[in-house]
Amino acid sequence: KIDVSTHLVKMSTSITLENTGKSPIKSFLYALEPSLQNYLSIITANVKDKDEKLGVSQTTVASKKDLSFWRIELPSNLEPGKTMTVDVDSSYAHALTPYPAEITQSQKQQVLYNGNVYFFSPYSTKSQTTTVTTTNTAIESYSKSPKPVSQTDRTVTYGPYEQREAFSEAELRVHYENNSPFLTVTNLERIIEVSHWGNIAVEEHISMRHTGALLKGPFSRYDYQRAQDGLSSIKAFKTVLPAAARDVYYRDEIGNISTSNLKEMDDFVELELRPRFPLFGGWKTQYYIGYNVPSYQYLFNKGDNYALKMRFVDHIFDDMVVDQVTVKIILPEGAKNMRLETPYPVTQGENQLHFTYLDTTGRPVIVIHKSNLVEQHIQDFQLHYTFQKLLLLQEPLIVVGAFYLLFLAVIVYVRLDFSITKDEAKESKMRVASLVEEVQSAHDRRSALYQSYDDAINKYKSTKDANTFAATRKKVDADYKSLTQQISDLQTKLKNEGSDLAEKVNELQVSDRQYKDLVALAITLAEKLVSGKINKQQYLDNEKINKTKREDLDSKMEALRSSLA
Repeated sequence: KIDVSTHLVKMSTSITLENTGKSPIKSFLYALEPSLQNYLSIITANVKDKDEKLGVSQTTVASKKDLSFWRIELPSNLEPGKTMTVDVDSSYAHALTPYPAEITQSQKQQVLYNGNVYFFSPYSTKSQTTTVTTTNTAIESYSKSPKPVSQTDRTVTYGPYEQREAFSEAELRVHYENNSPFLTVTNLERIIEVSHWGNIAVEEHISMRHTGALLKGPFSRYDYQRAQDGLSSIKAFKTVLPAAARDVYYRDEIGNISTSNLKEMDDFVELELRPRFPLFGGWKTQYYIGYNVPSYQYLFNKGDNYALKMRFVDHIFDDMVVDQVTVKIILPEGAKNMRLETPYPVTQGENQLHFTYLDTTGRPVIVIHKSNLVEQHIQDFQLHYTFQKLLLLQEPLIVVGAFYLLFLAVIVYVRLDFSITKDEAKESKMRVASLVEEVQSAHDRRSALYQSYDDAINKYKSTKDANTFAATRKKVDADYKSLTQQISDLQTKLKNEGSDLAEKVNELQVSDRQYKDLVALAITLAEKLVSGKINKQQYLDNEKINKTKREDLDSKMEALRSSLA
């Protein structure tokens, strides 16, 4: 059964084997038709009505070196005189030829299939029937011999034929209408980046081309929208992603492509992609898509041994054809002892290193190449490797160390003088600023002592304890004298620096002595009140005058202090 309804040639052959020899057989040879052997994408075999896959491997026959043979292993020995039915399925890409090779925008696409009417086999065939299924009933022509030949709707049937010799051939030619999407991925780069922090990032860079009949003449967007012609053009297609895919994006060199729709199904995520322009024969487009999946669904470990199990390729579109694919698997830094297991033969390239944030020695990259893929190649590969879990702390420690060194460098830098010659004026200005800060600090502490004087006077008036008052006053006087002397010393240093601020400090000292005299007067009035030399009313009148003068001086000193800044 030959299905040519899409741009792929799908051949399903049901073979009933009979052992006519005298010893049991374990395998048999399957030969590809010479016209198709260069287009083979995949070949599989199984026992009829069973899911059991049979081993299929390519082999050679010394007397037929120009032909392609495949050895198919049987599930059990086929004893003499016994029969067994085996189904062999094969797919061929680019085996259909657009005819005519060029069409206008409004024309329908027609293609030509060339093959073999007979079952091309290294063994004699007792009986066979060949059917060809096309896209629709619009069949322009087909081979009318060898007889018998019949057509029903979109199916052409050849045979049955009896007693055919090995390697029998007769031209099979079918010319028919086929407007299915002739879409081919010319190059696919699939990048899988594995993180042990719980995520696997997948990104696919895709270059595709419409491999059908070339567009002849100009393209009219107006006619395309009005008449809905361009039957063989490709407006959109659907890509299937894993069910756990998230953070999906669809972009090209210009930027994000907004003409896409995402549908979350139970078992998969369907992404409908619409290129920026419809694709006609010979037209190309490029884009890339990416998504994240949780690592626990694909990454398994036992101790320091890890196994990554993922699809080699995703479903890009229905009946997809991928001419060339490169899969790059980026493992965490420190991964070792990589071992790859694939469901079909691939070419493993030279391992690479990938550097990204906080990497030191680089992340190992496994590079795999494969050509001529179809949907049946959507199978899982396994990558085994070892990784020490302590290496998970490497990047956090690098961040901590980097910040530590940065802060240390800043601390050292701000304390070093990199000037070649000293700037005396600048240094003097810095010394003056430092002295002024000390003056302001000392004055603030001295001003706080005035409150201590007031507290001591109030307590003396209430307790009339002269001894306690004298002791408190003595302590405050000592602190006051120390701070006043400190400010005087700072004033001298400012004068030595030639700063005009020394005069303001002198004014501050003069105002402070006046304030101190008023404090002494307040103490004298309190003592007279306690000893009964003046009455309470006289005390209140004198204290009010004294307090007003002190407030005025306090405001003046605060203004002088602020002017020092």
